[in-house]
Amino acid sequence: MKIRLSDHFTFNKLIRFTLPSVIMMIFTSIYGVVDGIFVSNFVGKTPFAAINLIMPVCMVFGSVGFMVGTGGSALVSMTLGQGNQKRANEIFSMLIYVSAALGIALSIIGFIFIEPIAVMLGAKGDMIASCTTYGRILIPASVAFILQNEFQSFLVTAEKPQFGLGITVCAGITNIILDALFIIVFRWGLVGAAVATAISQMVGSIIPLVYFATNKKGVLRLCSTRLHLNDLLKTCANGSSEMMTNLSLSIVNMLYNFQLMKLEGENGVAA
Repeated sequence: MKIRLSDHFTFNKLIRFTLPSVIMMIFTSIYGVVDGIFVSNFVGKTPFAAINLIMPVCMVFGSVGFMVGTGGSALVSMTLGQGNQKRANEIFSMLIYVSAALGIALSIIGFIFIEPIAVMLGAKGDMIASCTTYGRILIPASVAFILQNEFQSFLVTAEKPQFGLGITVCAGITNIILDALFIIVFRWGLVGAAVATAISQMVGSIIPLVYFATNKKGVLRLCSTRLHLNDLLKTCANGSSEMMTNLSLSIVNMLYNFQLMKLEGENGVAA
């Protein structure tokens, strides 16, 4: 039976409604793990260490999606609760469009500066080339990663948590299958791992994007809008805690890897 945000929530109903979101977060976290498993076993130590070193940088870009998704879904839900669906759709659409534009800007910056970033994090020798190769394939997909993280929240607001779970599971399975195909069968090495992850992130963002663009009867849908600066600021302020949680984890990982590179080199980072 479909659960609506306007329903009275018992404990069991709350668990049923939120469990898909919990599972979505678990599947989202497997991207780096899956790449690491395949690369460490079938490519080599240096590429594996490179993934560990550069992945936190990619996660920093994705934290924008957590901020907008968390803060925006709260604001959109409140607006829907006030009975103003038209404005809720305008705010939702504005946040998606702004996030996409920001993702493109971050992708360009990351693509240009990924090599000096890798050096700054302690990469040396062949590891610099591996970090640059992986980053320059994965970072352009930051737009998809940001939107994927946002849609996880907005699909709950749209009363479609099970649909969101299905999309995330599909994206995770896509990553696993393509890693096996590109790395083991095609022998693309580190490039294959990056391409597989980028494609899986696109799966996780394009499907809900098409849904919100074409589903005219849903709670939320994409529409023409304008820049609601006040709502954008409220979204960023409300979602800043979620963003800082992910930022802090990424920064701690960067510092941890930096010290490991100084102490043990790529062996330490790989370990």
